[in-house]
Amino acid sequence: MSTLSDQFSHGLPKLLESGALEGSFADFVQLEGKSLEVRAQRYCEWRSNRLKQGVWPFATALQSAPGPEATVIDEAGKERTGVNFASQDYLGLASHIEVRAAAIEAIKEYGTHIAGAPVLQGNSTLSLRLQAAVAELIGLRHVVLFPTGWAAGYGVITALIRSKDHVVLDRYAHNCCVQGARASTDNVHRVRHLSTDAFVRKLRSIRATDAENAILVVTEGIFSMDGDSPDLQALQAACREYEATLLVDVAHDLGAVGPGGTGTLGLQGLVGTVDLVIGSFSKVFASNGGFVSTSSAAIREYLRPYAPSHTFSNALSPPQCATVLRALEIVRGSEGEVLRQNLRGVVEFLREELTGAGVKCLGKPGPLVPVLLGPEGVGRITAALCFDHGVFASLVEFPAVSVGASRFRMQVMATHTRAQAQLAAKVIGSAYRFAKQLLGRPTHPPPDASAVTGGSG
Repeated sequence: MSTLSDQFSHGLPKLLESGALEGSFADFVQLEGKSLEVRAQRYCEWRSNRLKQGVWPFATALQSAPGPEATVIDEAGKERTGVNFASQDYLGLASHIEVRAAAIEAIKEYGTHIAGAPVLQGNSTLSLRLQAAVAELIGLRHVVLFPTGWAAGYGVITALIRSKDHVVLDRYAHNCCVQGARASTDNVHRVRHLSTDAFVRKLRSIRATDAENAILVVTEGIFSMDGDSPDLQALQAACREYEATLLVDVAHDLGAVGPGGTGTLGLQGLVGTVDLVIGSFSKVFASNGGFVSTSSAAIREYLRPYAPSHTFSNALSPPQCATVLRALEIVRGSEGEVLRQNLRGVVEFLREELTGAGVKCLGKPGPLVPVLLGPEGVGRITAALCFDHGVFASLVEFPAVSVGASRFRMQVMATHTRAQAQLAAKVIGSAYRFAKQLLGRPTHPPPDASAVTGGSG
C-alpha cells in the first residue's frame, strides 16, 4: 500500500484544506429558498469537491457480473479490477447458469415486459407460481408481489395504517418502513435497537391511553448495518398481549441462513406464525422485486388495491419472476444447503481475519459483515485506499447510519474464497490503520452509534 499511502501523505494538507473529509449528507437535509436548483447546489458543490479529491466512493459501475471478482469504474472514471464484497448476491445465484437460462427462456416465451400493473393485466402464470412458491417458503398462505423490496415495506404500511394508528419501530428499521410510517401517521415511535423491553414498555404505554386504534411493530430478521437479530418470539408474544401486529423484514436473511433457507424465522422456530413478513428478492434471489406475506386473506385482498406501490406500479416482468422461481428452487434444495454452508465458512473466516487485522466487526456471523470505521474522514480515506488496491466494499455514511459512525457493509457471497477474504481483510486493516494515523483519530466511534433513517438496500 506504500504508493497510494505516499500519495495521501503528500497530498494530505491540500485534502484537509479542501473540506472533502468534513461534513456529511446530514448537512444538506434541510433546504431553504424558493429555487429548487439553488437549494440543491450547495450539496452538489460538496459532492464535486469529494469527487475531485478522490474520496467519493458512491455510484460506482460494474463492468462485469457481480461476482467475487469484478471490474469497477468510479464516478471519476477510475477503473479497477479486484475482489468484490460490495454486491448483494449472497449465494452467488446471479451468475448461476440455470438461473440465467430460466430468465432467457422466459424472455423467449413472454418477452421482456409484462406491460401492466398487477391489479389490471400485469400478472402472468410465472408471477402466480412465484406467489405460491414464496408462500410455501415463508409458511404464510397469502402473498402480494411488489416491484422492489422497498416498495413492499412502504406499501404495506401505507395501505394498512391510518392517522390515529401507531407504528413502533426498532431504531434501526429499514428506510422503507420508516418512510411508510411517517407517511401514514404522526404516531411513529422508534425504540432502542434489539430491546424487547423497550418495545414492551412502548406497547404498554400506548395501550394505557389508546385501546381503540391499531399498533404495528416493525423489526428485521437481520439488520443490514449491524448484522444482528432480535428475539422474534418475544416480540410476537408481546404483540399478542397488547393486540398489536408484528411485521418482520427478512430481506437479508431469507434464503441465506436457516434450515431450508427459511432465514431467522426458521432459526427461531417461527415459520408460518409471524403476522406479516416482507422481503426482497435482490439479496439472494438474483432479481429485483419484493413481497408481503400474511396468513390473512383479508389483508392480502386489501393490499392489492390500497398499497400504492403495488397498485400504481407495473408488475414484475416475466424474466424477473422466472429468475426468482429458479433461485427459490436452488435455495430450497441440496445445492442451497451447500451454498449456505460455504457462505457461513467464508463469513466466519473473514470476520476472524478482519479482527486479526485490527478492525471491529459488528453483529453475528451472517451474509453481512459490518466493519466499523467511525469518523467520516477515516472512512473516506480507508475506502479510497481499498478501491485503489482492488478491494471493493460499500462505505456507508449518514443517512444509513449516524454521523460519525461510518462503516463498510461487506456483503459476502458463497462463491468467495478464503484467499479473497484474507486479501480483503489485509487491505482493509492496513488502509484503516493508515487513515487513522493520518487523521490522528481514535480507533472506534462511541459504542452507541446508531442509524438515523434506516439501513439501505
